[in-house]
Amino acid sequence: MKIIIKFFYILFFLIFTSVSFADSTYFVDFKFVLNQSTAGKEAQKYLKNKLDKGIKSLQTKEKQIQEEEKKIIQQKKVMSADDYKKRVTDLRLKVSNLQKERNTLISEVGKQRAKARQELLKNLNPIIKEYMEKKNIRMVIDKKSILLADDTLDITKEIVKLLNDKLKSIKLN
Repeated sequence: MKIIIKFFYILFFLIFTSVSFADSTYFVDFKFVLNQSTAGKEAQKYLKNKLDKGIKSLQTKEKQIQEEEKKIIQQKKVMSADDYKKRVTDLRLKVSNLQKERNTLISEVGKQRAKARQELLKNLNPIIKEYMEKKNIRMVIDKKSILLADDTLDITKEIVKLLNDKLKSIKLN
């Protein structure tokens, strides 16, 4: 009889403990916060514009190289072999430089994107900590780590509002 009472006592304690922990665990969609916050949107817009401008510049240079290639091919019969080799070598150098420029642009934008993400997360952590203290929350989990959860445990929109109030933009340069 004592064993049965102890069993129910332990079972009741475990159920009560798990319920109390469940009430203090919430989740945030960090991807949504980073993409939909004012600072995140502004950073994305800046990086997209920079990438678009760079790509347009590269496309213009590429067209010039293609036209130069056509001219070289057209003049091949009237040029000396040495002159032709020199022009082809120059053209290959230009193509190589264009590829390096493209890689540099992509790398630079990638680094700035990582920097912006890091800056947002750096500003987001104290906001989440403060929110947790105010609402007496024990744990906040990233939404991508959750298999299934109740939508009432999602605090993403509140966090976005707090982040928008605190951080208007990110300095990327």
